[in-house]
Amino acid sequence: MNNSSKSSIKKIAVLGAGHGGCAAAVDLTARGFDVHLHGRRKERVAQLNNAGGIFGTGIQTGRYPIAMITNDVRKAVAGVDLIMLVVPSVAHQYYAAALAPLLDGKIPIFLNPGHTGGGLHFMHELRRNGCQFEIQTCETVTLTYISRMENNASVAIYSYTTNLGFASFPGKYRDELFELARAIYPEIIKASSVLETGLSNINAIFHPPGMILNTGWIERTAGNFFFYKEGITDGVGWATNSIDEERLLIAKAMDVPAKSFLDIFLDAGLTTDAARETGSISTACEESKPNSLLRSPPSLDHRYVHEDVGYGLVPFAAFGDLVKVRTPTIDAFIQLANVITGHNYRQQGLTLEKMGLDGMTLDQVRSYIENGSNG
Repeated sequence: MNNSSKSSIKKIAVLGAGHGGCAAAVDLTARGFDVHLHGRRKERVAQLNNAGGIFGTGIQTGRYPIAMITNDVRKAVAGVDLIMLVVPSVAHQYYAAALAPLLDGKIPIFLNPGHTGGGLHFMHELRRNGCQFEIQTCETVTLTYISRMENNASVAIYSYTTNLGFASFPGKYRDELFELARAIYPEIIKASSVLETGLSNINAIFHPPGMILNTGWIERTAGNFFFYKEGITDGVGWATNSIDEERLLIAKAMDVPAKSFLDIFLDAGLTTDAARETGSISTACEESKPNSLLRSPPSLDHRYVHEDVGYGLVPFAAFGDLVKVRTPTIDAFIQLANVITGHNYRQQGLTLEKMGLDGMTLDQVRSYIENGSNG
């Protein structure tokens, strides 16, 4: 990884103190950046400050004192060169409301990750909360790290995610934002637009079937099994494949470049060439070394459902509706998630309206994504 001496970015606000935010805080600090880490909960910030920093294992090992750990958003972003949101998609609304009065358009914002429509939703919420400036945002399709918290102040960073799709909103800033972000994360690759990255959201493709089809096992054992290695069986793999086929049809109808789940999974460094060649999603997951030690969530009250259904499958289906592509398997998993959890993900999730795209034609969507307007 490049260090900060090769980047114009020196000071970074990392918003989010979960496994991804702590991984970013440790890794970026280790590579010479000054990090302002923000956590929403006072008790979470106290845990990290009382520990005197964050302990990392894996690609960065040791205890790293973080320049600032705070639950004050204003302090976190004061004087920084880049704001990086490292939070689940469900937190974008919170941070948009908190940041709207603080932004002047001079500091770029990096959604790490943006998942599906994250940048569009974030910008729509900024404007809804009164921000009138043109904000330059960029996003990766998934997190730049494979990581998990080991305890309150220790994070395991198993690997960087490789060949990670990167896009900007508005798209007209893609080149300059790509160069800025690549100095921090050289493994990113430039995508055509946030539609391409959004429709490459592999978490939305295999987390919902992995969770919903393993409901009994999750509830009986409180997630005491390896989610990817043991939970993605042949049957779960076939369900995942059906979601993937519908996603590819949507991308084709929208004229958006798209790769299969297996190709994305391989490019991200998450499985082997031999496993990819089998054509089996279950084999690819079983042979995923970076994911091999990751246990299942302990319940369905988890971002693998709330985020990956509501902010993954729901926008997939919305894009399908826009271009008249039927999505029976995607729709079925949304409905099953509704029934099992008691949520209404169609209403609570990421709709075209919440992305600022409601009522637009496909051509208007393309114009808006490129220019920040549909005029």
